[in-house]
Amino acid sequence: MGRVISSWRVLAVVAALMAMAAVELCAAIPFDERDLESDEALWDLYERWQEHHHVPRHHGEKHRRFGAFKDNVRYIHEHNKRGGRGYRLRLNRFGDMGREEFRATFAGSHANDLRRDGLAAPPLPGFMYEGVRDLPRAVDWRRKGAVTGVKDQGKCGSCWAFSTVVSVEGINAIRTGRLVSLSEQELIDCDTADNSGCQGGLMENAFEYIKHSGGITTESAYPYRAANGTCDAVRARRAPLVVIDGHQNVPANSEAALAKAVANQPVSVAIDAGDQSFQFYSDGVFAGDCGTDLDHGVAVVGYGETNDGTEYWIVKNSWGTAWGEGGYIRMQRDSGYDGGLCGIAMEASYPVKFSPNRVTPRRALGAKETQ
Repeated sequence: MGRVISSWRVLAVVAALMAMAAVELCAAIPFDERDLESDEALWDLYERWQEHHHVPRHHGEKHRRFGAFKDNVRYIHEHNKRGGRGYRLRLNRFGDMGREEFRATFAGSHANDLRRDGLAAPPLPGFMYEGVRDLPRAVDWRRKGAVTGVKDQGKCGSCWAFSTVVSVEGINAIRTGRLVSLSEQELIDCDTADNSGCQGGLMENAFEYIKHSGGITTESAYPYRAANGTCDAVRARRAPLVVIDGHQNVPANSEAALAKAVANQPVSVAIDAGDQSFQFYSDGVFAGDCGTDLDHGVAVVGYGETNDGTEYWIVKNSWGTAWGEGGYIRMQRDSGYDGGLCGIAMEASYPVKFSPNRVTPRRALGAKETQ
């Protein structure tokens, strides 16, 4: 597994997790049944929500979105009032977005469409963790210093790039002992042969881009802009560059195989994230209504079990720290659904890394090596 990551880094990660819990308390505006008694009360709540989340809306747009806001508030209230589901919802910054708008804006991997078109890059053969036995009862790569802070993709369908980067950051930390934040923007701007930037992409294709382009640069060298751009070859060549040797796919529809992989490194997965319950997830073990229309790329960075025996996956999202449990969601594991809850085990993949990183700049992207 490479060098042990230094204890001070692990302590820093634990402190960051505690800070994220504090952020959650400020991430939503509270409301009760009195706020639902009339349209006037709901309109007042809408204006408080807008001010709390700093969401600019002109007068006409507010009236147009008010219907979606009312529906969402009532949905959240009824869910939490019923209880018994093991997870709660809250009125977050997505409060006046309808389901289809939310899905189109924030769930942009288009995984099913791209695979139907035969655009998924082929993996390395086999499954390197097939023979793994005696898995630990719980794994959390955050506490092992192999996961960077939660990021925010903004209004760009670049979830595939964030999912890819989480897995590459993880295996790089495991192999080298150094946790380095890598550049999603490089993937958006430069990995354009088979992926489509803010219009969606596949993690497998991004892994192959990193392999064949000689590595991926750091976030500080090529910062995120939440928009499509022209590939900046100067930024993309800046060392140090994190190198991988390709990727492997986890055997499809097997949560047992996914657990073997996650026990050894963070893993990229595609899920169906378009349901209202996912949109407004707050905390607890998510077991909401979702299908297998894979539209969002995330990363599994661990698994565990609650005190009452409910098993879950620890999933890192890219919607900022104000969503979910500080930017994470615990999703029910071994749910009994074919492919796992929300299809989490249907299209899982991870980077393979044995080669050392590059400490000198790579050649210009697309240029030939000189002899």
